[in-house]
Amino acid sequence: MRRADRLFQIVQLIRGRRLTTAAFLARRLEVSERTVYRDVADLQRQGVPVEGEAGVGYRIGVGFDLPPLMFTQDEAAALVASARLAQSWVDAAMARDIESALGKILSVLPAAARVSAESLALYAPAYVIDAGTRERLQVLREAVQSRHKLQMAYRDVVGAPTRRTVRPLGCFYWGKVWTFSAWCELRGDFRGFRLDRIDTIEVLPERFRDEAGKTLADMLRQLQAQARNETQ
Repeated sequence: MRRADRLFQIVQLIRGRRLTTAAFLARRLEVSERTVYRDVADLQRQGVPVEGEAGVGYRIGVGFDLPPLMFTQDEAAALVASARLAQSWVDAAMARDIESALGKILSVLPAAARVSAESLALYAPAYVIDAGTRERLQVLREAVQSRHKLQMAYRDVVGAPTRRTVRPLGCFYWGKVWTFSAWCELRGDFRGFRLDRIDTIEVLPERFRDEAGKTLADMLRQLQAQARNETQ
């Protein structure tokens, strides 16, 4: 269990009982009591009103209505800003997920923090990328996750058409255009493609596995090495 998840569980377990001992928490979370003491101390330092002490028991102070992972008003506003900006640049499915996630976060904030975040005067227009690019982005993003090969009709910088079979590795946003990086089977090397130059794209039934020299990490290392050579 990740530590953040454990801290969340500690808060939930304490909230659900009148008095919760460190021994009980240790058994439920399968950690040592020393770990529980340290986690509770960290929660208290973060502002969670955990009352009590080691050897006696813990309880949550009356009126506690903040989420276990605490957000200040500025942090809540930052989340709203990030969500609004991201929704303008991602595909429709992810934009809906962002809206849903943001709603859940805002719903557990105190009223003042929620009102302050929602009234943030920062917006991003929803028409910055065309519908075709949004559709391609979703296909590519899902193919990266599912590790399906793709076949596409593509136009290069001078408009020359080509057909490629690729292993999609990642999508990148550069401020004006979306690109995706892939291992190109035609070239036998890494290649980057602009989404607005893709004419058609098809998800193939064939999946791929990581192979040495063909992964996203390999591509990034290659780019870093090229950058170092250029600066020498």
